[in-house]
Amino acid sequence: MQQIVNFIIRNKTFLLFLLLFSISLTFTIQTHSYHKSKFINSANFLTGGIYNSVNDISTYLDLKTQNELLTEENNRLKSLLYNSAEKNDSIQLDSSLLNSPYHFETASVIRNNYSSSKNVLLLNKGSKDSIKEDFGVITTKGIVGIIDNTSKNYSTIISILNTTSKISAQLKKTNHYGSLTWNGKSPYFAQLIDIPKIAPVKIGDTIVTSGISSIFPKGIPVGTIHDFKLDITRNYYEINIKLFNDMTNIEHVYIIENKDVLEITNLLKNVSNE
Repeated sequence: MQQIVNFIIRNKTFLLFLLLFSISLTFTIQTHSYHKSKFINSANFLTGGIYNSVNDISTYLDLKTQNELLTEENNRLKSLLYNSAEKNDSIQLDSSLLNSPYHFETASVIRNNYSSSKNVLLLNKGSKDSIKEDFGVITTKGIVGIIDNTSKNYSTIISILNTTSKISAQLKKTNHYGSLTWNGKSPYFAQLIDIPKIAPVKIGDTIVTSGISSIFPKGIPVGTIHDFKLDITRNYYEINIKLFNDMTNIEHVYIIENKDVLEITNLLKNVSNE
């Protein structure tokens, strides 16, 4: 307390000046409309700038939470989209979707390889999250790969950038389908083979999943036709696909479970054994 008193005594002249200046400034602002408007505008500008900066900081710090919310919402919408496609493209937001074949689960990529010939991605979801082998994996842009192995907390994906990968895909416009493979060269391109030469293949056309396998729903984006040629037999096209996904930069993914896969597999086994 004594230090405060000593400070006031030492600086009494300056403090008196500040007091009188403040009083005169207040009277000037209150009695002159021009000065008053300028003061209010300046105050609004200053406080607005402060609040805007605080809001920007808060928004940045909240990005993780917002991204998680958006991912969950996208997960719900994808479930509605692809399950409704299985119901003759009629979107019905009712209890019928409870019996739909596809279930979607969100996950994050914690390791991504794309420079070897047999690339694998590591996810932060595993068997405790009901993730199993042969579940499909996609992003908002398109296909990523297929679950290969799981542990309690993690799972691995055979990337479409893997020379052992083979996924059924088709021309979106005509439904001619073949196998999506990878030649081990560029991470931005994959190859679609076994497309018959009678198919009207055009550069720029879109390639999607065919839905023929029990792993992926029909219509998930893959990429666009970059170039093509006939294979050595001259009966089928070899098509170079520019991928929609940047496979060197994958963070959030959606895992697809086909709840009817066991029924489909058993039925096909019975047919093949006859």
